[in-house]
Amino acid sequence: MNGDGKPQTTWSGGVTLAEGPFAGWTTWSQGGDPYETIIGPFYFKNDAGGRAHCVFEPKPHHLNGGESIHGGCLMSFADFSLFGIAHNTLAGAHAVTLTFNSEFVGAGDLDGMVEARGEVIRETRSVIFVRGIVTQAERPLLSFSGTLKKIARRQ
Repeated sequence: MNGDGKPQTTWSGGVTLAEGPFAGWTTWSQGGDPYETIIGPFYFKNDAGGRAHCVFEPKPHHLNGGESIHGGCLMSFADFSLFGIAHNTLAGAHAVTLTFNSEFVGAGDLDGMVEARGEVIRETRSVIFVRGIVTQAERPLLSFSGTLKKIARRQ
């Protein structure tokens, strides 16, 4: 946070919130990623062990016609989570999703936060391999994996 209590912009356009229910959490959903601004907001922070914890609060606009969280929303959150999980490995580098795989294993609803945790499996000079799971109230909703490609920033 900066001295006037406003959100602080961090690496790669991430914003760490200074107040509200997600104070201390980082997001790209405040203009840093236009799509996530519309679909989210999604957040992440490190837990006490230094591992990323990603979260979002489901709202009615996240639901499908069957009143479950839309699969596209879960997949978008998982893609966001790839970057949250890998943020320490990225260390400010810019990256894009090169591959993304997912399996639906349960249905989510409006009753509680949706969370994602995972791990970096391997890092090379140019790619990062990540896997994780999306849960709600400890019930698995989606397993996912992906590869992030480090790229040079556009000037």
